[in-house]
Amino acid sequence: MARYTGPRSRISRKFREPIFGADKYFEKKNYPPGMHGQSKKRAKQSEYSVQLQEKQKVKYTYGILERQFSRLFELASRKEGITGENLLRLIESRLDNTVYRMGIAPSRAAARQVVGHRHISVNGKMVNIPSYLLKPGDIISVRERSKALESINQSLSSKLNKYPWLEWDDKAMTGKFMTFPERQQIPENIKEQLIVELYSK
Repeated sequence: MARYTGPRSRISRKFREPIFGADKYFEKKNYPPGMHGQSKKRAKQSEYSVQLQEKQKVKYTYGILERQFSRLFELASRKEGITGENLLRLIESRLDNTVYRMGIAPSRAAARQVVGHRHISVNGKMVNIPSYLLKPGDIISVRERSKALESINQSLSSKLNKYPWLEWDDKAMTGKFMTFPERQQIPENIKEQLIVELYSK
């Protein structure tokens, strides 16, 4: 599928949670979209449907395309450890997600744009590939010519969250991807085991 650019509240309502962040429309209508959204009698979902929905939720949350997701799952399954947790760690190591987590951009969609417009460097070299996978120790910086951009400075000034696997220096506008996060450190509400079960069929 192509990257989703439609109404975000509708997708949040589909998954019954604000996967794109705070959403006042979701709060008003926190039931599934469609004419039967408020109906108490909804068809029981099959096991496959529940597993597929969890996979779709991850793809929408992180803005990942099908081919990218399949590649990440293959990498995760080859690594030692629990496949589902490996998958989430790899997704978290994407450059666009890390730019978002560091507060350089207010959303993952904005982070993809920041990376694509060549505002970010990794280890001193410009990288404009949002899906670029970081390794522990990689240094992520706002390029010198981009440090005065109002959108980046505004996002950094309103940054609220800090993540234990990332370091950030406000003055230098430089951060470090220190390590892959532990599962309990990742705040997203994802049942990764359902995705593993889906791929194992």
